[in-house]
Amino acid sequence: MAELRRAIKDSVFTYLFRQPEYTRLLYLVLHPEDQDVTEAECKIVTLENVLSTGMYNDLGVQVRNRLLLLVEAQSTFSLNIALRLLLYLAGTYKEYVEEHKLDLYGTKPVTIPRPEMYVIYTGDQKTVPDAIHLSDLYKGAGCVDLQVTVLRGGKEGDILSQYVRFCKITDKNRKLYGNTQKAVDATLRQCAEENVLAPFLASRQKEVQDIMTYLFDHDTIMNIHDYNIAKEAKQAGHREGRREGRSEGLETGISAMVAMMQEFSMDRETAARKLAAKFDLLPQVAQEKVDQYWVQQ
Repeated sequence: MAELRRAIKDSVFTYLFRQPEYTRLLYLVLHPEDQDVTEAECKIVTLENVLSTGMYNDLGVQVRNRLLLLVEAQSTFSLNIALRLLLYLAGTYKEYVEEHKLDLYGTKPVTIPRPEMYVIYTGDQKTVPDAIHLSDLYKGAGCVDLQVTVLRGGKEGDILSQYVRFCKITDKNRKLYGNTQKAVDATLRQCAEENVLAPFLASRQKEVQDIMTYLFDHDTIMNIHDYNIAKEAKQAGHREGRREGRSEGLETGISAMVAMMQEFSMDRETAARKLAAKFDLLPQVAQEKVDQYWVQQ
């Protein structure tokens, strides 16, 4: 029962690639030269709740002497992923050091897995680069950089291309039917017809349905809440009838919306973007409001 509850917080991405047979297949997309790698050599090292925004969308895998860190970006692509993965890498190495009791203060160099970082982009933006760098986020020379390879699919029929196709089918049906069970059913039916992730979906259909329904419900709840908060804030401002009253009403709405987005485990970057859109704020102002009302854990 505990495993099912954890799966509900997974995205389909992490649920799929946590399965040993599919973890191995994903690794072989990235390293086809290692055909003799076994499922047992593919160790999941994902950190809990590091990069997630309500749903877990990050995956860490250690295979032999490699440490692969992946994050999924569906509708939104951001250069900030490089910084997120740097923090993820640091946290993963920290756990590795503790697990293997490495002496960082000794004179003998320690041995750590070689890092590789990827983002799997399943959205429709056409101008996505092949790689992003940490240095894209700072100006001038710097002594630290990090490269993240952008994946938009693999070879036709491989596990990565099938997953990207699954996402495209899901997006199409959400546009047709909204965040409904009909969209879930249509997605699973079309995937079966096209032989997209067919063995996986056939054997774990209930779990995948639960994950997709949770995601759709989460999005719907947030959209409804955003609308009502903005509406209430505007009404509060109009009732006051003067500038001070409008300011107070808007501020109440803004603080309430930030609190709700934090409750739904949304990251600050996404929260600021939604706040700017709903209240017509400049990006810098929206970020300041998020920082102001975000409750420190």
